[in-house]
Amino acid sequence: MDRLNLDKAHNLRDAVLLSQAYLDDAGVWFGHGTDNALDEAAWLVSHALGLAPDFGEETLSYPLSKAEKETISGLLHRRVDERLPAAYLTRQAWFAGLLFYVDERVLVPRSPIAELINRHFRPWLAPERVERVLDLGTGSGCIAIATACALPEAQVDASDISSAALDVALRNIGEHQMEDRVHLFESDLFSALAGRRYDLIVSNPPYVDAEDMAALPDEYRCEPERGLAAGSRGLDLVVPMLRDAPDYLQPEGVIIVEVGNSAEALSRQFPQIPFTWLDFEYGGEGVFLLEARQLSDYHTDFAEMAQRL
Repeated sequence: MDRLNLDKAHNLRDAVLLSQAYLDDAGVWFGHGTDNALDEAAWLVSHALGLAPDFGEETLSYPLSKAEKETISGLLHRRVDERLPAAYLTRQAWFAGLLFYVDERVLVPRSPIAELINRHFRPWLAPERVERVLDLGTGSGCIAIATACALPEAQVDASDISSAALDVALRNIGEHQMEDRVHLFESDLFSALAGRRYDLIVSNPPYVDAEDMAALPDEYRCEPERGLAAGSRGLDLVVPMLRDAPDYLQPEGVIIVEVGNSAEALSRQFPQIPFTWLDFEYGGEGVFLLEARQLSDYHTDFAEMAQRL
């Protein structure tokens, strides 16, 4: 494949369009912040030039120096050659309208749970009544921090089994000045959270089954496998989570969990359980809600299945 040549790029518009064609020809995979070559090209070119990604129309006529063209080319070549998600190249990702630092220690934020956060979890919760929240498997901390912003009266615990991920989350907590509101725990599911009770537990745990893991595009293989893989059916984390969650929820609490493509396997395994599958205006699926009382009612079902995993 021909390398990106920006010799004929007289301005920012030219650089974006040539970069778009380069990404399309290279067959890279999108899904870590953009879903098409034009948006990704604009993101990477603007980052290379130190511009905000939402630059205005008038900026497209910005003339490019030779050094700027080389910087753009270097970034685009890494995107294609290494198949790195753009967020790892820029060290930035947007989630729920907020900017977060990311690197290869954490998944790139992209959960539809952002839409729930922006709606302050209505109509499922009364935001003013939420005092304590747990983000289970926090990764970069994006869900925990965005939830703290959306629920300003709540204290938010954020746990993860990965100390490396928690280092990233700590950085993001500092950058968003949330040290007094978001608290980190190194924990294998609930193991380090004994005695704590929450009005809301929210989680985007690993849920990719073995078949989907084997078919992942290269870009997803740049992410930590531990944050994706969840056994043969994608249920190795969510079932123990649901088994234990009643011990950590307030009586009127709820749990919201993303299971993505493993939603069908979960429903097939537990046809008797009334999962509330949530709809999203801006895309996304595979997110369910259960109330504390429902978790208690079906505790035996989850416990028996967890023993067989």
